[in-house]
Amino acid sequence: MLDSVLKFFADEVNGYLRARTGVIEETVALSAIVDENGKYAIKDDSIGIYIINIEEESSVKNQLPQATYINGQHAILAPALSLNISIIFAANYKHYDQALKYISLILTYFQSHRLFVPTQYSAMDEKLERLVVDLQPLNYDQLNQIWAYIGAKQLPSVIYRVRVVSIQDEAQSEVRPPIRHINTEVGSV
Repeated sequence: MLDSVLKFFADEVNGYLRARTGVIEETVALSAIVDENGKYAIKDDSIGIYIINIEEESSVKNQLPQATYINGQHAILAPALSLNISIIFAANYKHYDQALKYISLILTYFQSHRLFVPTQYSAMDEKLERLVVDLQPLNYDQLNQIWAYIGAKQLPSVIYRVRVVSIQDEAQSEVRPPIRHINTEVGSV
């Protein structure tokens, strides 16, 4: 599910960048920031999108199993796991002004597109109910810690928090026969 969220955002931002700049090739791609040798893994003159944190959204935590019908049978599924993810768009350009231009365009895109639902975005995975994107405010210490954690020198970048990514295991934990009759008789005592 996380891969489809990042792929969706990469495709959406690429479409926006194509419309704004006329660049035909894919600019944003799923990519680690650095490789195992400590060198940038993002291709030159492109932008990498990468997950830097995953945390559970406790305010919508559901402890109860969910009941659904699968192939005519009443199935019980484990509760969905609701997550918030922090993603980074990092621009690896030879010319600093180009990197800033593309980061500015990404900021512009998410400034006007904060809520994503499958009914408005056909490319969005239907299993996702909604995604809410917020710019992540960071101070200098936090920014320094993130780039030290990544293991690279800082690139022009922007970090967003994507709220409520739900992950649901489709494996049935229990199958029950459907309810066929409900007795509503009231008896006297």
